[in-house]
Amino acid sequence: MNNRTKMTTKINWFLLCLAVLAAIIIPFLVFGEQLEAWTERMLESRQQHQGLVAILLGGLLASDIFLPVPSSIVSTACGYLLGLTLGALVSSVGMTLSCVMGFYLAYGPGRRLAEKMLGQEEMKKLEHLTTQFGDWMIILARPVPVLAEASVLFAGMAHMKTIRFLLLSTLSNIGISAVYAAIGAYSAQLNSFLLAGVASFLLPYLMISWARRTKHKS
Repeated sequence: MNNRTKMTTKINWFLLCLAVLAAIIIPFLVFGEQLEAWTERMLESRQQHQGLVAILLGGLLASDIFLPVPSSIVSTACGYLLGLTLGALVSSVGMTLSCVMGFYLAYGPGRRLAEKMLGQEEMKKLEHLTTQFGDWMIILARPVPVLAEASVLFAGMAHMKTIRFLLLSTLSNIGISAVYAAIGAYSAQLNSFLLAGVASFLLPYLMISWARRTKHKS
């Protein structure tokens, strides 16, 4: 591979990463403020039927791969409004549906786009990296905004084995949902959603810090 080809490959990798990030971030910039305001109004209205609340919260989490949903806040709200058990269930199902839709979107159209930009050789490298580090990529990125969606899309483009992806993402979603729901349920007992909101932002930060320390130790 000559220098010109290497430079072209690097540029294409940069453009592909930029496209993935743009697909995640642009909806936040365009719709984020309106959707966040709507979410807050819904959370303030606790008189709604529990079944409707569960559907709305689960639907929000399921659409997270396409829309700028504040998933940590919504998952915490599941516990706050629905209780620990039902809240964790609704959050897990919603987050997993989002993962499945993003994975298959990247598995088909996303893979074809990546192949056109990078070529078969680079895609094989991506598949190799996913085989080596894909498990940790899915697990550690789950509670982190933007990285969570990006990890799903790259796993799909790399054609990670479907069963492997579903198992890892589902188990991760269950664990994260249980934590968020527990925080929300505890906040409901104290009648303070402020605590839930602070905790929902703090957890991703703690996960990033833990991942960095683990990487430095290895």
